[in-house]
Amino acid sequence: MNPWASDPASTELAIPVDRRILSVVAFASEESSKLVGVETKLANIPGMLTRLLITLVPRSVFMCSVQTPRQLARQILSAFALATLALVAMPSAPSMAGEKMLDAFPESASSGCMACHGEIELIRESGSEMMQQIMALGAELGDNAGCIVCHNGDPTETQDKAIAHGGDDFYPDPGSPWVNEDTCGRCHPTHVDVQWRSLMMTEAGKIQGVCWSFGGLTGYEHKYGNYAVENPSDPDARSGSKAYKAYMAKLKEMEPQVFVDRHEALPEALRFDQLDQLNEDPTLAAYTYIRQECQRCHLAVKGRQERGDYRGMGCSACHVPYGNEAFYEGDDPSIDHESPGHMLVHSIQGTREAKVTVHEETYSGIPVETCTTCHDRGKRIGVSFQGLMETPYEAPYAADGSAQPKLHTKHYIAMEQDIHYQKGMTCQDCHTSIDVHGDGFLAAANLGSVQIECSDCHGTPDIYPWDLPLGFMDEYQDSAATGAPRGLTTQLESHTSQGTIYDPQDGYLLTARGNPYGNVVRDGKDIIVHTAAGKDIRTSTLKKIKDTGKLSLEGTVAMSGVASHLKEMECYSCHASWAPQCYGCHVKIDFSQKDQCPECNESKSNFDWVAAGRKHQEPEHRTDRGETGYDTIIPGKITENRSYLRWEEPMLGVNGEGRVTPLAPGCQPSVTVIGADGKPILTNHIFKTPEGTEGGGDGGQLAIDMSPTQPHTMTKNARSCESCHASEKALGYGIDGGRSTRPPSDRVFVDLETVDGTILPKKTKPQLESIENLPDDWSRIVDEEGNQLQTIGHHFKLSRALNNDERARMSREGACLACHQNIPNESLAVNLLHHVAKYAGQMPVTADQHNSLVNKIVLMSAWVQAIGIIGVPLAIVVGMVWFRRRRQAKV
Repeated sequence: MNPWASDPASTELAIPVDRRILSVVAFASEESSKLVGVETKLANIPGMLTRLLITLVPRSVFMCSVQTPRQLARQILSAFALATLALVAMPSAPSMAGEKMLDAFPESASSGCMACHGEIELIRESGSEMMQQIMALGAELGDNAGCIVCHNGDPTETQDKAIAHGGDDFYPDPGSPWVNEDTCGRCHPTHVDVQWRSLMMTEAGKIQGVCWSFGGLTGYEHKYGNYAVENPSDPDARSGSKAYKAYMAKLKEMEPQVFVDRHEALPEALRFDQLDQLNEDPTLAAYTYIRQECQRCHLAVKGRQERGDYRGMGCSACHVPYGNEAFYEGDDPSIDHESPGHMLVHSIQGTREAKVTVHEETYSGIPVETCTTCHDRGKRIGVSFQGLMETPYEAPYAADGSAQPKLHTKHYIAMEQDIHYQKGMTCQDCHTSIDVHGDGFLAAANLGSVQIECSDCHGTPDIYPWDLPLGFMDEYQDSAATGAPRGLTTQLESHTSQGTIYDPQDGYLLTARGNPYGNVVRDGKDIIVHTAAGKDIRTSTLKKIKDTGKLSLEGTVAMSGVASHLKEMECYSCHASWAPQCYGCHVKIDFSQKDQCPECNESKSNFDWVAAGRKHQEPEHRTDRGETGYDTIIPGKITENRSYLRWEEPMLGVNGEGRVTPLAPGCQPSVTVIGADGKPILTNHIFKTPEGTEGGGDGGQLAIDMSPTQPHTMTKNARSCESCHASEKALGYGIDGGRSTRPPSDRVFVDLETVDGTILPKKTKPQLESIENLPDDWSRIVDEEGNQLQTIGHHFKLSRALNNDERARMSREGACLACHQNIPNESLAVNLLHHVAKYAGQMPVTADQHNSLVNKIVLMSAWVQAIGIIGVPLAIVVGMVWFRRRRQAKV
C-alpha cells in the first residue's frame, strides 16, 4: 500500500503521520503568497531539506505574523532540527523519474499544489524553453509551480482536494481535445486546430471500409466521420510548402472521393426499441459494428483500458508515456502506484530535446509502443514494425505456467523486425508532422494522408533523391512521375518550427509532395537521419552504393537491369519480408434480448465509442479523463473469428498510386446477424457491392476486400525472384492457386459415411456451414481468365488486381520445362552434351552450378544470334567486296 496516496473517496488531503520522518505537517495557508522571499533564501539548501522546511516551519512564519526576533529564531531553528532529523531517518531510495519540481524551482513551494505533489517530476526539463514558458505563465496566473497552465484548478488551496482541483474546470488530461484549446493550444494553436480534421480523429477510412463490406452503403464516397467537420474555406490555410499545397490541390481533383470537403457525423446505431428494423434491413448492423469495435482508437476518447491499449486523449495519446501495464512509476506519492490506468511518469515525450527519465533511464522521442497502442489492428503496421505477428495460440507459456499474456487482447509470435526498427529508428523518424497531425484538410484514407516514399531518402541506383521529380512513387497515375529535380531546401515550414531544428548541411531532403524533412539532410552523396531518440544515422544513397561497386548482383539486376521495377513498383513490394494476412473475418453481431428470447441468459449489448466521444461535448463531461462509467451502451455484441492466418510472401496488386504493391486481407467479413429474439437473420453472409462496380457486373462484386498495404517489415534482403515470378499467390490466383482448400460454399459433414460420401447417421450436423456465395478460397482475387473475384482496395480509383497483360509478363510458370523438356533424349545435340557432361562429371547439381550453366547458355545464345544477325551479313558483304576486287584484279 502506498502510505502517501490520497483517498479517492475523500475530498480531504490525506498526508499521514510517519514517525520515521516526523511529518508533523503544517500546510502553508492561502496567504503563503505573502512570503517575504523565504523560499528564495532557502534555494541554496538541498531540495529535500527545502521541501521539509516549507512543510515544517510553523504557519505563522509564512504568514509574517508579528513576532519577536527570539520567537522567530526559535521557530526557524526548530524547523531546521526537524528537517535534519527527517532527512537522517528517511530511508534512501533512488529517484524513479526525472527532476522534481521543488528541486528545480524552489519558489514553486508557495503553490498549494505542492502540498500533495511536492515529489512530482517536471513535465519538461528545467532548462527547456517550454518549461521556462510554463513557469513564467504560471507566475502570471498566480501559481509559481505552473500547474494551472495545463491543469487549471486553484493553486491557493491546500486543504480541500475538490477545491484544489477546481471542480468542473480541472483538467485531469490537459491533452484531451475537449480542453486542449485552453492548454496545449496556448503555445501550439495550429496543431490543436488541425486535430479535428486529422485521420486519427475522423477515422473516415475505417468507416467507409465497414460500410463497403456491408454492401457499399456509401459507395466509394468517404461520407462519414466520427464528428461532423469540414475544410477551411481558404485553401491557403493548409499547412506545408507552396509546392505541397499545389500538389495536394491536384490530388483533390484526381481523387475527390477521398480528399473531401466535409464529413457528416456517423449515423447512430440502432436503439433497443429499433431492433425490429433489422429484419427488413440487416445492413443497419454495420453502424453497431463500427461504433463498438472499430472506433475506440480515435483521439477524442481515452479508449479501451486493456493491456497495451492504455493511453491519453488528444495530444496526450502520443505525447504522454503510458506503459503497457499502465502503472504510474514516478516519484509523486499522491498518485496511485498500484492501480492501472495511469501515465508512466509525469513527463512529455516528443522531440530529441524532450528528455523523459524512468528509473534513472533517460530517453527521448516517442517510443514505437506508444504508436502500437492503436496501430495493432487493421493492417497491423505498428506491431509488424516491431516484429510481432498475431496468433490464436497461447504458447509459449509464461514463467508461472500460465498462458502467454495478451497484448492488445491478442497473443503473438516473434517475427523479423523492420530494418529501420533494428537500426534504432521509430515511427516519427520517417513519418512527418503532417503524416501524423494532418495538414488541416480532410484526407480520408491512410495513403492520402502520408506524404513520404522510400525513394525520398534512398533515391534509386541511377538517381539521387534530390534529383528525382516531385511525385516519384506517389503518382496516382499509371506512369512514373517526370519533371524537374525536386532539389533541397534550407528552410523549414512554420508548422514544424517548434520541433528540433537540425543543421541542414547541404540541405534538407524533400518529401514526394514537396515538404522538407526536418530531420533528414544531405551530406555529400550520403544522407543523415537525425532520430528523435538521439541517433545520427548516416546512410549512403543507392546511387553512391552502385557507383562504388557495393550494390549486390541481385540489387543491380532488380533495380537497374529490370528498369520497369522502379518505374511500376513500390520498393516494399520486394523488400517487405512478411505481412500479416488474416483470411476471412467472420463477424457475428448478436442483438439477442432477454425479454424477447426466453432461452437467453442475458441481453447482448456493449459500449458505443463514438457516442462516448460525443458525450464529452456536453459541458459536464468536457473535462472527464476518460469514459469510465458512461452510459453509452447500445444493443448488440460483436464476436470476430478468422478462417486462417498467414505471413509469408503476400500477393501483389496495384495501389491507389498506380504502383504494384503487396496486398493483404483488409476487411473480408462473412456476417452473421442474430435478431432480438435470438434467431439468425443472416448466417455467414457476404454482401455485394453496388451493381457495375469492381468487375462484378449487374450483380455487383463480393464485398470482401484484399487491401494494398505497406507492411512495415522492410529488410535489406529482398524477396526472391521466384517468390513473385513463379508464384500463383503473387499473381492473385490464391495460395496454391486456391486448390488446397475446398470451396467455402460447400456444406461439410463429417460422420460415418460410405465410400461414395453418403452420411450414414440421420442424427448428424454439419461440421462446416456453407458460405453460400463464396465459391473460391479467401486468398483468390482473380481467376486464370482475368475475372475479378473480390474487391482490391475501395478508397482510390487505381487500386486493382494485376491485369491480364501484367500477369502474363510477370509469370514464369513452366520455366524449368523450357529446358528440361529436351533433356536428355529429345534432341541429338542436347543428348550429346548431356552425356559428355555426365561422364566428365560436369552435370550441374547445385543451384550455383545450374545458374552458371544457364548463364553460359544465355551468353552463348546471345553471341550466336548476334553473330548471325550482324556477323553473317557483314561476312557476306566483305565476301562480295573481296570477290569483286579479285575479279577486277584478274581483268
